[in-house]
Amino acid sequence: MGAVAAGMRERGFVVTGQDDNVYPPMSTFLEERGIEITKGYEPGDIPPATDLVVVGNAMTRGRTAVEAVLNRKLYYLSLPETLKQFFLRGRHNLVVTGTHGKTTTTSLLAWIFEYAGLDPGWLIGGIPANLGTGCCLRDSKYFIIEGDEYDTAFFDKRSKFIHYLPELVIVNNIEFDHADIFRDLDDVKTSFRRLLNIVPGEGMVLLNADDPNCLDIAKACPAPIVEVGFSENAANQIRNPGHHGAHTSFELFSERFEIPLLGDFNIRNAAMAASAAHFYGVPMEKIREALRTFAGIKRRQEIRGVVRGITVIDDFGHHPTAIRETLAGLRQRYAGARVWAIFEPRSNTTRRAVFQHALPEAFADADGVIIAQIARLEQIPEAERLNPERVVADIAATGKPAFYEPTADAIVARLRPLAEAGDIVVVFSNGGFDDIHAKLLERL
Repeated sequence: MGAVAAGMRERGFVVTGQDDNVYPPMSTFLEERGIEITKGYEPGDIPPATDLVVVGNAMTRGRTAVEAVLNRKLYYLSLPETLKQFFLRGRHNLVVTGTHGKTTTTSLLAWIFEYAGLDPGWLIGGIPANLGTGCCLRDSKYFIIEGDEYDTAFFDKRSKFIHYLPELVIVNNIEFDHADIFRDLDDVKTSFRRLLNIVPGEGMVLLNADDPNCLDIAKACPAPIVEVGFSENAANQIRNPGHHGAHTSFELFSERFEIPLLGDFNIRNAAMAASAAHFYGVPMEKIREALRTFAGIKRRQEIRGVVRGITVIDDFGHHPTAIRETLAGLRQRYAGARVWAIFEPRSNTTRRAVFQHALPEAFADADGVIIAQIARLEQIPEAERLNPERVVADIAATGKPAFYEPTADAIVARLRPLAEAGDIVVVFSNGGFDDIHAKLLERL
């Protein structure tokens, strides 16, 4: 939403916004572009001369601003509809989907196209360092967009990516997530099948060859399919992966590539981006150089600071698989170091008991774990909530230090006497987490 607000502002629209909370990096990003955000949803903050209200998918009936929009008979659209109507029609749209890796893969792909001089537009749920912004809505032949399976709006319960007029679709992986809108894994798969059903015959679907759920949804796909992965059955097979400190390397199309990212999951993300660029005729040398010079994304294994020899890392991970893969990558990068993992259960799924048993296993590569109280716990009935104390107990039973501390301040106080020079502290949260990274660095 913030990225599109900035893109609309660049096109000359007067843009204002409302939200419960706005925090860095997005708050800073919007302020720099002259976009005023008011806290809360007061009807009076919607300007009288508003031409269009873009309604986020967190909005529900009963919100005073929503009721005002309906009562005033203002023109309103969902965010995906806004993109489709104003920016996506008539373009070659490359849509990156999957439970994990969407932001990284979309960022890699956009940077490859930008590096190759194709001047793409893009919309990414993060801020890639090479691009400087998560949104670029220039008039371009190509548009590269992160496709979210979450629902569109209170008045449209289909997945957002259904609106994106895809010509090429990447499906990185499929797992159960978003327990607040999907009943089960089959329900998630149905949404992805609907997406593949609208890819044109002249388009392309790039599928994770190593994920049975991806293979399953593509059985009746009417568009051409290319499988990408480590599997021997993959048409675009990843070979000879290597891990070299802060870099990894791999072979694809009989070519050797290098990326400054950690873990096998990021190798697959890069292979997906390279395969998509290859489909559109980007020269192999341009792909290789773009991957080699990729500078990362805010809040994806982002080093926030090093103090007293202790490295504090910020990561957006909030699903057990994402946490597990990130820790595995950090273990490869910082071989021999002690790794502390801090986790805030904040997403609509991890606040529920869905991953009660999966979370302890996700932290297997951590040497110590601290888990916070679930965010906004009053919104979920007690019987349906994740029990973080039980997660901690299960981890402690394996013999490693594990603690439950409800708040960011309590976590900092707990960790300060335990952390030593050479340690890695990685914070997993998809929110602001009460500015815990800055608090850690200050107290350490």
